[in-house]
Amino acid sequence: MQWDSLKSAARMVVKLGTGLLAGADKQIDTGQLDRIVSQIAAGRASGREIAIVTSGAVGAGMGALGFDKRPADPARLQACAAVGQCRLMAIYADLFARHNLSVAQVLLTHDDLEHHERHLNARNTLVTLLEHGVVPIINENDAVSFTEIKFGDNDRLSALVASLLPADLLVILTTVDGLLDNFGKANPKTIPLVEKISAVEKMARGTSSQLAVGGMRSKIEAAKIVVRSGIPLVVASGKKKDVLAKILAGQREGTLFVPQPAKLQGRKRWIAFFHHPRGALFVDDGARRALREAGRSLLPPGVAQCHGDFNPGDVVRICDLNGTEFARGIAKFGGDEIRAKKLARTEVVHRDDLVIL
Repeated sequence: MQWDSLKSAARMVVKLGTGLLAGADKQIDTGQLDRIVSQIAAGRASGREIAIVTSGAVGAGMGALGFDKRPADPARLQACAAVGQCRLMAIYADLFARHNLSVAQVLLTHDDLEHHERHLNARNTLVTLLEHGVVPIINENDAVSFTEIKFGDNDRLSALVASLLPADLLVILTTVDGLLDNFGKANPKTIPLVEKISAVEKMARGTSSQLAVGGMRSKIEAAKIVVRSGIPLVVASGKKKDVLAKILAGQREGTLFVPQPAKLQGRKRWIAFFHHPRGALFVDDGARRALREAGRSLLPPGVAQCHGDFNPGDVVRICDLNGTEFARGIAKFGGDEIRAKKLARTEVVHRDDLVIL
């Protein structure tokens, strides 16, 4: 896949980060947001379905509650999110109304997308909104989420939303020109194309900076999800004029993560990306080859170690003997049963319930 193929994207997700939306006073920069909204409205006018994953709720609520700095206390942070989300949606509604477009607020928690029925309900709601010309404005439900159930960040949330729909394209708009080599140095260079995530992942690991290669860590985690789902990802600067139009015209803008050729089916995407795994199975080399190369189920003799307290039906990580996760699947037996090593030659994880990452 190259840039020209992005012209055909009919359904897309656009993620807007806090750094892009907030001005010097840490309040929402409505002028900047208006420019982005105009581009999204133009995309809608061309017949594309576009959903937005937005940050900025906490920042929008800080001023109203009198906070100069982002509070560390969870209750105050969630109060800022609750107040700010209302303000943020009011701004979006006003800006899109100028283009005769309606918006819908969709607040999600990880539990909503992990539970299979709620997962399908969320997808059906988003698809219906898009089909009716409404622009969904999606954010994490920060007023009720807590650490154990959070998505982690909105880069990850945007990747999950793109996988949920599924979208034809995810665009993450940020304050830099894409993923940068030599970030923070005299001559940073934009990485135009990423065909193997492992190459840029090693670059991020080689620095102590949380902003390594233009904030690469969270972007890479998002890329792993969408690329495996068969969805391209573009990371680009939202401050550039007509950036979305250029991307959709197939022009090189920012960094393109090239997807795997085939899209995962919906249930496989749900298994792979929408769970907090409850345990881990470490398999020997023979089992790893059988799973990866022959598409087999995981049988008891191949399990070298079983970690975690999990039940039948829980999603588990599947790792090689070095501890590298290469698959996820739904366990047919609980951890105690597997560790007891008394199972007959039946599948521990059936191939239909297993995804190679």
